[in-house]
Amino acid sequence: MSEKELGKKWDRCLADGTIKAGAGLGLGIVFSVMFFKRRTWPISFGLGTGLGMAYSNCQTDLRSHYLPHRSIKEQ
Repeated sequence: MSEKELGKKWDRCLADGTIKAGAGLGLGIVFSVMFFKRRTWPISFGLGTGLGMAYSNCQTDLRSHYLPHRSIKEQ
């Protein structure tokens, strides 16, 4: 795998992580204020969920080079 391709994958991972963590944090704050009387656990849960989804996507993207590629006819 070339260094440029690896760099692009890391850039996508960091951007995806930032977006998903921010969205999870935002939703956690909204739910905390509106429904859970300003408790902190919805914020933590939202942030953790966003980071977990970003980690999973990044792991899949980085491992995609090593997965065997199948053509449409083989499926």
